[in-house]
Amino acid sequence: MKSKTWVDVPTPPSWVPPPGAVDAHCHVFGPEAQFPFAPQAKYHPQDATPEMLFALRDRLGFDRNVIVQASCHGTDNAATLAAIAASGGRARGVAVVDPDIDDTALQALHDGGIRAVRFNFLKRLVDNAPKDRFLDIARRIAPLGWHVVVYFEADLLAELQPFLEALPTIVVIDHLGRPDIGQGPDGADIGALKALLDAHPSIWVKVSGAERLSVTGPPYDDFVEVVRPLVERYPDRVLWGTDWPHPNMEHRIPDDGLLVDLVPRLAPTPALQRALLVDNPERLYWGS
Repeated sequence: MKSKTWVDVPTPPSWVPPPGAVDAHCHVFGPEAQFPFAPQAKYHPQDATPEMLFALRDRLGFDRNVIVQASCHGTDNAATLAAIAASGGRARGVAVVDPDIDDTALQALHDGGIRAVRFNFLKRLVDNAPKDRFLDIARRIAPLGWHVVVYFEADLLAELQPFLEALPTIVVIDHLGRPDIGQGPDGADIGALKALLDAHPSIWVKVSGAERLSVTGPPYDDFVEVVRPLVERYPDRVLWGTDWPHPNMEHRIPDDGLLVDLVPRLAPTPALQRALLVDNPERLYWGS
């Protein structure tokens, strides 16, 4: 049986996002009959269609989405492109590309609304992550004004730091680089991330993933304690997203409405909320 990882009717958030708010990290799966999963896919979810995503967007009070290519679709970005095309200009995308992709294909992705590539270093999700080939891709997308999204776990940060520093674009770290939240706000993992951000103004971070990273679970107090200082310290370099439909979370399915209600706890002022949800994603994905 294919895994389902989302709540069909999430709790309506008690907090209302600002106008123009962007869910800057979400996915679509399939529909598989139209967009088959990659042969090497490590998970096989139920269909999570653009129509479902946009209904969620409206229910949660967001205006726009950034759709990140799901690893189950490999380097075939057709499902992501179809979702962007169906959004009426209210979505942009992050692609996963083959290192051998040519410039014509990159331009076609750009024309379809792609504004970044994602490099995944999670061994349980990908079999090969060639840093030298990734650097070549980054050099080729830089003229398009794209950036690089990197997904890794905290124990790889020291090994990956030279690679991150060599990337010629803005770099966005997914889900905080998956630190051990149980270490607290002064823990080694979050300290290493802060040191990286302090040293490199071109590195940004997604302050998302409470449902994955929290040790205590809802209402995610431990996550707030660790992450709110980051939002306050780097207000112009943070993004947030639901991560719907929450790949591989079938044993800990989150309520997206409760995740949205985390935002004012992470970004406690209207100015911080607007930077997190409107201004920062606009700069990266809509060029304003």
